[in-house]
Amino acid sequence: MKQQGANPEGTKSTSDASSRPGSDSGSGSRTDSDTASKDVNRGEDDFLDEAHIDEVEGDEPLLPARVHRPSDLMRLLVGVLGIILLLAIAAFAHGTTSGLEQDINKGTGQAPDLLIKIAGLASSIAILLVPVAFAIERLIKRDGLRIADGVLAAVLAHGVTLATDLWVAKGAPGSLQEALTQPSPGDIHALTDPVHGYLAPVIAYMTAVGMSRRPRWRAVLWIVLLLDAFSMLVTGYTTPFSIILTVLIGWTVAYGTLYAVGSPNVRPTGRTLMAGLRHVGFRPVTASREELPETPETGDRGRRYFVTLEDGPPLDVTVVDREQQAQGFFYRVWRNLTLRGFATRSSLQSLRQALEQEALLAYAAIAAGANAPKLIATSELGPDAVMLVYEHTGGRTLDTLADDEITDELLHDTWHQVRALQSRRIAHRRLVGDAILVDRSGTVILTDLRVGEIAAGDLLLRMDISQLLVTLGLRVGAERAVASAVGVLGPDDVADCLPMLQPIALSRTSRATLRKLARERAQREREAVLEATRQAKQARLEDASDQTGPVLEKPDKKAVRAEQRAEKRAIDEAIEEAREEDLLTQIRHQVLLIRPQAPVEPARLERVRPRTLISFIAGAIGAYFLLTQLTHIEFGPLVANAQWGWVVAAVLFSALSYFAAAMALLGFVPERVPFLRAVAAQVAGSFVKIVAPAAVGGVALNTRFLQRAGVRPGLAVASVGASQLFGLGCHILMLLSFGYLTGTEKTPSLSPSRTVIAGLLTVAVLVLVVTSVPLLRKFVATRVRSLFAGVVPRMLDVLQRPQKLVTGIGGMLLLTACFVMCLDASIRAFGQEGTSLSIASVAVVFLAGNALGSAAPTPGGVGAVEATLTVGLIAVGLPKEVAAPAVLLFRLLTLWLPVLPGWLAFNQLSRKGAL
Repeated sequence: MKQQGANPEGTKSTSDASSRPGSDSGSGSRTDSDTASKDVNRGEDDFLDEAHIDEVEGDEPLLPARVHRPSDLMRLLVGVLGIILLLAIAAFAHGTTSGLEQDINKGTGQAPDLLIKIAGLASSIAILLVPVAFAIERLIKRDGLRIADGVLAAVLAHGVTLATDLWVAKGAPGSLQEALTQPSPGDIHALTDPVHGYLAPVIAYMTAVGMSRRPRWRAVLWIVLLLDAFSMLVTGYTTPFSIILTVLIGWTVAYGTLYAVGSPNVRPTGRTLMAGLRHVGFRPVTASREELPETPETGDRGRRYFVTLEDGPPLDVTVVDREQQAQGFFYRVWRNLTLRGFATRSSLQSLRQALEQEALLAYAAIAAGANAPKLIATSELGPDAVMLVYEHTGGRTLDTLADDEITDELLHDTWHQVRALQSRRIAHRRLVGDAILVDRSGTVILTDLRVGEIAAGDLLLRMDISQLLVTLGLRVGAERAVASAVGVLGPDDVADCLPMLQPIALSRTSRATLRKLARERAQREREAVLEATRQAKQARLEDASDQTGPVLEKPDKKAVRAEQRAEKRAIDEAIEEAREEDLLTQIRHQVLLIRPQAPVEPARLERVRPRTLISFIAGAIGAYFLLTQLTHIEFGPLVANAQWGWVVAAVLFSALSYFAAAMALLGFVPERVPFLRAVAAQVAGSFVKIVAPAAVGGVALNTRFLQRAGVRPGLAVASVGASQLFGLGCHILMLLSFGYLTGTEKTPSLSPSRTVIAGLLTVAVLVLVVTSVPLLRKFVATRVRSLFAGVVPRMLDVLQRPQKLVTGIGGMLLLTACFVMCLDASIRAFGQEGTSLSIASVAVVFLAGNALGSAAPTPGGVGAVEATLTVGLIAVGLPKEVAAPAVLLFRLLTLWLPVLPGWLAFNQLSRKGAL
């Protein structure tokens, strides 16, 4: 079968039966010459002109005609943020914008009239001719898809322009209108357009067709835009902010269009690869695609081919295009944001930069004396791809070797290669199993150098050592990995890498493997605990069956407690026997055996933790919302007129809530636990809520408290889970009940309101969707099954003690009542006659705010709770002047003031071993 220009993705074999007369023979150690580079830079279209010599035989399935580039999405988001920022500046910084416009108008007003007329005439003509000229050039190059994309982007930009003009004229604030418009020079009663109806589509068209990526056309584009902006400003038909907004809209719409419909797929074909090899002097015969294993880090490494020549040894060719280079882009951006600079690599890199970096590292590695693939040629394959040609290095990767094939000699050889790189300050940055190649003679070759760095600092070199320790430790164990490293590098260099021995400093592949091993260890520990529990119950049953007699005596409490302690001790011993150290801990121990004084404190690699970043953003949103609510409130008269009796009542209700929380917890614990100590633990939870999300910190603290009180770990988790489950059920029932009452308060009938009916219907639809979709049904069933696996047996134990169950449910109802009454007292403290709400309305607002606060990722639900309570109170009829201070008082009494007592209680319980 013969295909013209078929795409090589997924190709197993690509052949070229013909050779070009006059080509240089042999693989030859030559790099990309100026002539070859100039020829190749003609682009893929010129390669296709030689179809009579570059026809490719073989089955090459075509790739999708279009691809969605992450870089287009990133530019779209940047453009949207730029538009929002511009509108915010124009709306709120009115004085600054007015002064800026006056300065610009004053400066441009001094321009000669002749220059203004010439600039206006030239820009008017060029703004139409340049897009048409570029379209003709692209059609000649048979690139009509780009022109279609440009036309679509221009149409969409025109629609966005009309919508923006209508919004500014009808609904925008006055300050925004003044910044984007001004009286028209031809008619003082009319205003200029906020967005230019022809300029935004032209910018969208030029961006979508890729004109900005071509230097000559880019220069023409900027000249035309500057001339047009200058002429419009001088003649008074626009404002500076209007021009900037026009450019941003055109630019954003273009990249939004490209990401939505996809960019034309310009990956080089098999014929392009063959023609590119000829341009650098080779005579290829066949090309076989190397299939790489799918890992998170292989996406941007390029496609690799094994190429045979007419005369000379075979070659290894790596082809990198823009689409493959964009893979993993968002992950690299996230790493650059969260990690310090020395621990990351650039997320934005052009093809030329990637080519130069890999070539430089290949030459530097060989010059350092390390075994690395020998680079013999480089070239561009059109404007969107490059290739690197290496001498063929056969062999197998470390990941594919059997365990018995990894000898001590091989380990030492691997460390010798790393030492050679580090002697010249070269960091590999990716010493994982598939980057370590072992040829047929057993020689180790380090591959995949494209992400490395030259002139690397000490921290990067130590990260390489720690990464290789983990890579080898996963295959041969920590002891052999550390011994081989010490034998080559010496104990001091190995000891210095311990601060870098942390998951965040490792590759994605290594982190995924370590997480998998951690899950397996946890599963083995759970199985050991279950087996120990089963054996203890079996032994207790056997002891009970051995005790016979005509009268059953009441069991001795001391004997029962002794049996419980013995059972707990047996379970603890089983846990200790089943506990296994993770690989990183094993490596640390092995190094410390050699260098006891080695530093073990982990180095600070993170700029900011994800949880901290999310908490900061959510807190900032909440703070902004509260500040906007408080700006119109006069606190002096409000505090002076406050009713302090209700403030004292709110304080008492807040204090009573801790006793209710202790009842709600102990009601689901059959074992005996001191009540006052449980109250102290709930007070300590006020401190924990500030440093952890509300739904996480409380659960962890209660579980730890019960374990320290003598409850077995599994039963402690089950007790807290049962308490949370009952609390969720009570919360939902109370929310529905109070919502129903709130909807019927002002009507004589007891028919439910439309809001309640809509809420019930929404819940029913969600249940139907979850049960009808197999994937969702399996997900929910798995989570619910894991929850009830431990909770249901615990609930059976509680049901046998009705007094405990009443205590638990009563504590939950009392806890909710305390918070509702605290919020109601806070409202009455600042309210006047006729401004109070019914208890049902206050309860609905509190329950909704508390639910959102538990789901929020911020500590204590900061931001989310305040916003929800304030909006809810205003929605049920409370004036804003009363709702905002009431919420502040409520949160002050229930969240912020208890922090100091909570910290004291936490320290006191910790010293006594209760936490």
